[in-house]
Amino acid sequence: MRRVKSIRGRIGIFLAVMGPGIVTAFADNDAGGVATYAAAGAKYGYTLLFTMFVATICLAIAQEISARTGAVTGKGLADLIREQFGVKWTFFAMVVLLIANIGTTASEFSGIATSFEIFGVSKYLSVPLTAGVVWWLVVKGSYDRIEKIFLGLCVTFLSYVLSGIIVNPPWQEVMVASITPSFSSNADFLFMAIGVIGTTITPWGQFYVQASIVDKGIMAKDYAYTRWDVYIGSFFTGFVAFFIIVATAATLYVNNISIETAKDAALALEPLAGKYASMLFAFGLLGASMLAAFILPLSTAYAICEAFGFEHSISKSYEEAPVFFGLYTALIAIGAALVLLPGLSLYHVMLSSQVVNGILLPPILIFMVLIASDKNIMGDYSNSRLYNMVSWVFTVVLISLTALLLIATAVPDLLDSVMNCLGM
Repeated sequence: MRRVKSIRGRIGIFLAVMGPGIVTAFADNDAGGVATYAAAGAKYGYTLLFTMFVATICLAIAQEISARTGAVTGKGLADLIREQFGVKWTFFAMVVLLIANIGTTASEFSGIATSFEIFGVSKYLSVPLTAGVVWWLVVKGSYDRIEKIFLGLCVTFLSYVLSGIIVNPPWQEVMVASITPSFSSNADFLFMAIGVIGTTITPWGQFYVQASIVDKGIMAKDYAYTRWDVYIGSFFTGFVAFFIIVATAATLYVNNISIETAKDAALALEPLAGKYASMLFAFGLLGASMLAAFILPLSTAYAICEAFGFEHSISKSYEEAPVFFGLYTALIAIGAALVLLPGLSLYHVMLSSQVVNGILLPPILIFMVLIASDKNIMGDYSNSRLYNMVSWVFTVVLISLTALLLIATAVPDLLDSVMNCLGM
């Protein structure tokens, strides 16, 4: 009987602390992520599944470091960067975050516009209406209430799993590709690989998960449960992305159908896999875009207010935290307005924002690892040697991929010569 009560008690604690890790990880599969994964499957088939597998493991590590740091210190990442590295580095980190998040926020409203267009609703109606609803729910809500909405939106991602199953791919080929490393020095391939990594592990995600841990009041004593929250979220991030790539690879890639937008992917699925696969894909895009449209502006507002000492919390009123809610309002307005500009390619906004995230991620990872390794800050919760080694290897690999992309774009003949010398 005591054992049953103990198990129930542990489940109760987990349900109480659950949220930040799962919400952040699911929001990583945002509109830009859906477009990137769909483009990866349509253009390269199952080739990038292994990259996705590795990115998911790295996501779990990065999110765990951020969540642990937040629970132990009770401070957000931006706050700790200011304390440990000074105002100049803090300003640099905030500029990095702002550049990435303006484009990514616009990509979320691009996803909303795209998904509604599939259902026959103009973006000039859907985007302003959705932006108003998103703004109102956060400004008038509390953290607990908003988190329930976030968790509800996470359920919509299951539509991608159903889409991937409906298309009935060659599962043996899929599984082999998932564990087989692949690489190309082609600039387009590198661009796509960095995009896949950049949409899976984002700069804003690290700021948001740590800020939400602090806002929710989770402390070190609860961390064992929060760690599972992070791991479960990371698993489902990779799980959903896996099925998006599979769905487009099994239909579009094998039929040599190129796509320009996530809308193209959804519509192209219909004649190849049926109406239900297409509608499920569109519904998943709407849910993903809505979730990230909440999270992206919040992550920016949290980080900038932490960095410069302004009041910040969803549970505060507009009068108590005017800078926090002012930034949130401005980012929603800018993101929605960009999408309504005539002639703007929504697909390129979404895909480019993911590559920018991939390029700008290493500096943020360096700050995170240095902070989490400092025993003066983290005490017994500091990074182990193994964690440090894996974290630094991942950071170096990402920097190397970015450098290869720049070389492949600027001097493609030079990169080809180097690869030939290495026998690749």
